[in-house]
Amino acid sequence: MSKLNILKTNPFLSSKNSSSKPLRLGERVKFLSDSTPIYDQLKDLDVDYVIFGIPEDVGAFANNGKRGGRDAWKLVLKELLNLRVNSFIKPQRLVILGLLDFSEEQTATEKLDPSKKNDLKKARQLVAKMDKQISQLIHDIIKAGKKPIVVGGGHNNAYGILKGTSLALKQSLNVINFDAHTDFEHPDGRHNGNAFSYAYNDGFLDRYFIYGLHENYLPNELLKTIKKLPKRIQFNTIEDIYVRRKVTMRKEIDRALSFIGKGKFGIEVDCDSIENMPAVAMTTSGLRANHMREMIYKLSRHENVHYLHICGFAPELCSKRMRRSWTKFVAYMISDFVRDR
Repeated sequence: MSKLNILKTNPFLSSKNSSSKPLRLGERVKFLSDSTPIYDQLKDLDVDYVIFGIPEDVGAFANNGKRGGRDAWKLVLKELLNLRVNSFIKPQRLVILGLLDFSEEQTATEKLDPSKKNDLKKARQLVAKMDKQISQLIHDIIKAGKKPIVVGGGHNNAYGILKGTSLALKQSLNVINFDAHTDFEHPDGRHNGNAFSYAYNDGFLDRYFIYGLHENYLPNELLKTIKKLPKRIQFNTIEDIYVRRKVTMRKEIDRALSFIGKGKFGIEVDCDSIENMPAVAMTTSGLRANHMREMIYKLSRHENVHYLHICGFAPELCSKRMRRSWTKFVAYMISDFVRDR
């Protein structure tokens, strides 16, 4: 049974809205119905982007027992729909689809103890179960000729996104991942640290560029593994960008694009790569917010980009005041991906 919860109307639109007030995105974007399969609705719809959420932290729990990220979607959605309509963004190009409802899986993990081997195995089985729902939905969106924009949730969901995109396009996909970690850990059961190793082993991931790795988080064995695959995996580190100043942000984006070549690709943004952003693995040393916006905008212009996935944002881990600021930042990243040239 599908876990898709379709959003049919703007839940934040008030009947008190005055015609004299500025138009908001939520008044002009498109919504779907639940009466017809998603693919059938999308294939004939004149839109470019399909936005949906995956509110869960099952993948983070299945890795190290941590929580955070399940509240991101509902907060980001409100900020996104509240953006003003103007000549820079065409809301009629956007569909707000809704969310994948994994509340059942969330509840199941609340009964588990991640320090117990058998419970950890059960949590990872739940992530694998979620993968199937994600990959099917992504497959239908891509097959309909649209670009999904996914707000997580954890980086475990990248596997389902890659699988669905790869199957729809009938080819493996390249990825540029802004991340403090490789998420290329040993495939010992699904969690938020091994989406890309699973996708690589299963033939869904071709070339993989990791932007902004933290040297302090990188195990030696994992470093040896990725260095053995120079034709398939390349990376830079936050230390090379901001500490040693060996490379520049803009030249590294060009290097990433050169590495993935003419292949189709997706953009992955783990919010733990961004300085001071509330995330499951928050950091005070990372990529700067405006740098991230610039890079998303540049990559979004490329003809071979097929999706944007923003994950790891955990607004519940910060103060109410900062929560609003960072939620708005996620809405800004989405707006940069769909922004007119």
